[in-house]
Amino acid sequence: TSDYSGIAGAGTLIITDIDGNEYQTVKIGNQWWMAENLTVTHYQNGDAIPHVESDTDWSNLSTGAHGFHYNNPSYIATWGRLYNWYAVNDSRNMAPEGWHVPTNSEWLDLIDYLGGIVAAGHKLRETGSTHWPTTNTAATNSSGFTALPSGYRSNAGSYHGLNSKAFFWTTTSMNTSTAAYWNMHS
Repeated sequence: TSDYSGIAGAGTLIITDIDGNEYQTVKIGNQWWMAENLTVTHYQNGDAIPHVESDTDWSNLSTGAHGFHYNNPSYIATWGRLYNWYAVNDSRNMAPEGWHVPTNSEWLDLIDYLGGIVAAGHKLRETGSTHWPTTNTAATNSSGFTALPSGYRSNAGSYHGLNSKAFFWTTTSMNTSTAAYWNMHS
């Protein structure tokens, strides 16, 4: 979400991260959200977020890192990059300037605004079965959020959920190595 609480009106903004990647955004209720998955490889101060391929190396990390499904860079354009909790929790901030990874409370506000957990899931997911399974029939994407089932990378380094589930970090920590997160499935 953004720190742009004072922006009036509906519609979209295009924002740019430190790497020059552009993202569509959408205003839902009183909150602004990115409507695309993050692909940044640097924190806001310019420091690199290391790309880690090895499952073993990923599982032993205590610092920020990113990866992408099956170490195949062709997946980035559609699915974005996958980040570990250390990258999300880093004070150098991986979100574009003026933006931040949402808190659990911000997610709860979004879900409440959209009518509860089930209704929100329908209103946030991309429609159809181009990326989601054919069971995605209830999705409306009426919010404009366009959630894609980009899955996640586990603490052990393995990849899960591509084409079936969407996972979203929050900055609300559960302990030193993980945080609350939200997920959607069809």
